[in-house]
Amino acid sequence: MNKEGCDGAVKCRRLDARGVTVIAFLSVAPVREGSMADDVARAVSALEDYPVAYETTPMGTTIEADDAGDLFDAVEAAHRAVEGDRVSTLLKIDDKRTSDGSASEKVDRVAEELGETPRSAAER
Repeated sequence: MNKEGCDGAVKCRRLDARGVTVIAFLSVAPVREGSMADDVARAVSALEDYPVAYETTPMGTTIEADDAGDLFDAVEAAHRAVEGDRVSTLLKIDDKRTSDGSASEKVDRVAEELGETPRSAAER
């Protein structure tokens, strides 16, 4: 676990103890051949300017926000941060309008059902 409290993430920032109502999964990349690491890094860095928490993994970034407006603003910034003639953005949103909860709480509930902590292949 790194200093921000993120397990195995490339980069992350956690929200304060306030209630999280919107959880999303974001993938932004240029449509081209070759490494896209620099483009993805720009997209992730763009999130820093918004009141969201995030955890970047090899397949995309999980984002948490207090409201959908903050989330959409951050996602637009990440999308615009990637340069190129063609950019592909995938966004999946879980907007909890009557309850609060974080992505880590969802993982904790799965862990309870498994009877163990879910782990990555690198940890096996």
